[in-house]
Amino acid sequence: MAVLRQETGPGEAGLDAGALERLDRHFARRVDEGQLPGFLVAVARGGRVAHLTAYGARDVAAGLPVESNTLWRIYSMTKPVTAVGALMLVEEGRLSLDDPVGRHLPEFAEPRVYESGSGDEVRTRPASGPLLVRHLMTHTAGLTFAFYHAHPVDALYRAAGLESSVLPGSDLARTTEVYASLPLQFDPGTQWNYSVASNVLGRIIEVVSGQPLDTYLAERVFRPLGMTDAGFRVTDEQAERLAELYGQSDGGGLEPIAGLPLRGRPRFLSGSGGMVASAHDMHRFMEMLRRRGELDGVRLLAPGTVDLMTRNHLPGNADLRAFGSRPAHDEPGNDGVGFGLGVSVVIDPSRTRDPSARGSYGWSGVATTTFWVDPGRDLTVQFYTQVRPRSSHTVFRDLKRLVHEAVTG
Repeated sequence: MAVLRQETGPGEAGLDAGALERLDRHFARRVDEGQLPGFLVAVARGGRVAHLTAYGARDVAAGLPVESNTLWRIYSMTKPVTAVGALMLVEEGRLSLDDPVGRHLPEFAEPRVYESGSGDEVRTRPASGPLLVRHLMTHTAGLTFAFYHAHPVDALYRAAGLESSVLPGSDLARTTEVYASLPLQFDPGTQWNYSVASNVLGRIIEVVSGQPLDTYLAERVFRPLGMTDAGFRVTDEQAERLAELYGQSDGGGLEPIAGLPLRGRPRFLSGSGGMVASAHDMHRFMEMLRRRGELDGVRLLAPGTVDLMTRNHLPGNADLRAFGSRPAHDEPGNDGVGFGLGVSVVIDPSRTRDPSARGSYGWSGVATTTFWVDPGRDLTVQFYTQVRPRSSHTVFRDLKRLVHEAVTG
């Protein structure tokens, strides 16, 4: 077990210690007021951790504190990891971004697109072009989530039993077959819609590599990078370190809720959101990206591949709001932010809702976890708690503002 540790002082890293204390006080107050159970935040510059704070409880009822080796359900922060795994296959010539998905998953060979109607009266037409691997990685595939309640295809996902993105009791292979049986919301490449696409990408990794997704990522990403706790299951040794997952109660407080991963290997290996990891694990992953594919003599990706991954791929350099599938993505937080291959990318800081640096990239998870890499300032930031909110909250906005205020050089 490896543990993240502070390696230098804020001043030596060009960070304002007073501003970082304000950051800690802000989130500690939210814990003390019962809005969060606890949190961990880490800020590093030039690869060296200059600020690391753990506060509050990983398990409120048991009185267990958040510690630097606490394990977190990172949910959608799994998506960039899946993208890296796929890009490794691209570099090896075993996969191409321009491969039709149907080449690897025949059930997607003849995609159809929603045209009109609802329920049993839905009418579809053939897609104007093939669904490509790059469309999965940029979330421009036309796939969706059942929980949006914004389009008739969302309702078809619910009717198919995909409320939580997985067909109950099924594995990744069977679930992707169900995705393929449903129409796309739009022609591939014509809009951005955050979706189950990373699960389909995970299944492609399995088919191309000949390995289950968890085995492939363990052998090709986690072990080479020294991500010693990362994975899709929680072992008996790890179980006590896993933070409890909470939801918001009717009275505004917190109550424990069920969450994956569970002990034992899950049947469904989600490339979209199945991982558990420690802050040390994600620090190693972020550092590999910040260093453009290499860490401690281990190279996962070529520098140019990381550059490709972390630049905007939306047509015309559009942002998520302009290219998003409305109304799901028509919100101020999507202004000035584009999308690369598995990560969001800041393309216009003058238009972002929160202070951001051009070229910063990262992603977040539904249990209020987030990370970003700021290449221009050699900065990486990660934040963890375990709360699935009922509605939008300001945790990420506050974090970006407070970190921005702390950078002095």
